[in-house]
Amino acid sequence: MPNHTKWSIDHAHSEIAFKIKHLMIAHVKGSFKIFDASIYTFDKDFTTAQIDLWIDASSISTGDKQRDEHLQSTDFLDVNNHKQITFTSDGMTKAGENGMQELWGELTIKGITKNVKLNVEFGGIVDDPWGKEKAGFIAIGKINRKEWGLNWNKALEAGGIMLGEEVTISCEVELINAGQEALTMELTEGENSF
Repeated sequence: MPNHTKWSIDHAHSEIAFKIKHLMIAHVKGSFKIFDASIYTFDKDFTTAQIDLWIDASSISTGDKQRDEHLQSTDFLDVNNHKQITFTSDGMTKAGENGMQELWGELTIKGITKNVKLNVEFGGIVDDPWGKEKAGFIAIGKINRKEWGLNWNKALEAGGIMLGEEVTISCEVELINAGQEALTMELTEGENSF
């Protein structure tokens, strides 16, 4: 019978980042500083992964305080009314010929939930120098921010718009094996089984 394995995020070696086109010629980059997840797999098979990730929306950081405050406002994330961004998934595909896996899940921003796909590169499982088992992943995907009501923009005098609609999500995650619990099935005495 397979073991139920719990994984936790190694925050010192993990990042949830994004970038968006700015002024039609460059990108603004940022990340979320506070996030966590509950992740379970059968044995160490990540195609069976049950993922429940949450992000503190107010922890958005682009290196500019004024811009971060604007991103936290009702024009964008509205962090006073929507404190968390969440992502849930119940597994990913097996690796294709290119070595990539697809992770489909439900992304919720500002109370709006949409199904999204992330392309995942599995780095492998190793023991660190302190005997902790670690698993590494890079996940990349693209979303249209307007689908989650992140509509703010500004027209440029020379034509075009200040911000692109497409947001590239890039996650580098290192997981720690937080323990294995044998799954047991108990039949209630007197119950019929087929």
